[in-house]
Order: sequence, then structure tokens, then C-alpha cells
Amino acid sequence: MSGTSAALTPPADAITPVRHPDAPAPGELIGAHYEHCFGCGEGQAHGLHLATRAGEGVGVTAEFTVREAHQGAPGLAHGGVLATALDETLGSLNWLLRVIAVTGRLETDFVRPVPLGTVLFLDAEVTAVSGRKIYSRATGRIGGPDGPVAVRAEALFIEVKVDHFIENGRPEEIRAAMDDPDQSRRARAFEVNP
Repeated sequence: MSGTSAALTPPADAITPVRHPDAPAPGELIGAHYEHCFGCGEGQAHGLHLATRAGEGVGVTAEFTVREAHQGAPGLAHGGVLATALDETLGSLNWLLRVIAVTGRLETDFVRPVPLGTVLFLDAEVTAVSGRKIYSRATGRIGGPDGPVAVRAEALFIEVKVDHFIENGRPEEIRAAMDDPDQSRRARAFEVNP
């Protein structure tokens, strides 16, 4: 990253992240945490429909295809959509730690344009943990996991309680998620960075 801010530098007493024993196994598809999430939910017609898999250690891989609805400049992905893909991938890391966390800061470098129709391959890892703060980084590549870097980011996530969503979300959606008869879907809606 160029010019990473001090807020994204872990303190000297930060610890090495440890994968939770109940985390998804390496290679396992993590799946959407909420059907209506713009990043990972299948219920969003113009969403990213990001497919994320647990990796080794405290890392994940993801990919999505840049579609016409994701366009910024003619024929190119919108930078905000690329930042969203990075944020969603980084947020998925919290499944491996088994914590509820939200994005506190995200710094993105746009290295090269990403044309429509491109499959963006993302990888992310947690680099350090300090109290409620989770430090991580991600890279997005064109053409395959070893292709040229198009975007990269560093992030700080903050661990929160489920009350964060209940107290701040729009009541209709919170109620609908909490009333979902599928217990697994109900729990997942509030588990990671929505």
C-alpha cells in the first residue's frame, strides 16, 4: 500500500491472529451472511454475488464477475464497486475468527482499470488483532489468482455486539431477519460485516 495511515498500523502489543476451531474448513464456501447484502447476497439483482471460500490460516479467497451494472467509466468497473468487493472479502475474514465485526477504516489503492466482464480474484488475510481491533489486507487480481494486481486494500475492523445492528438498522429489516423461521439464516444475518 502506498501511504498507509497510522490507524492501520497495528500497535506493538497486537497479537498474531488465530483461526477459531469452529471456523469453516479451508476450501469451504462461506456463503452469504444475509440474502439482501449488496456484496454477497443472492437477493440483490445488481449486487456483487461475491463467492468467498475459507483459505489456510486466517485467510479467504473470493471472486466476482464485473457486470454492466457495476460500470463507472464506459466499459470499466466503478471504483466504489471495487472497494465494496474488497470490503466484503475483508469482512468475510471475521468468519474465521468467529466474531461479529464492522469496518472501521478501509484504505484502497486502485492499481489498474478493471474492464467489464472481468473476473476479479481476491485474497485477504488478517494480519493482527489488538483487543476489539482486527487488522487485515486484501488484493484483487485480474485473470486469475496470479494475475496482475488491480486493487488492494488495508482495513481495520472493530468487534461489536449484535446490539449494534439491532439499535442502528432499519426496524423493518431487523424484524424480518429476526422473524426468519430458518434459525441458521437468522443467526447469520447478524454475524459479520453487513
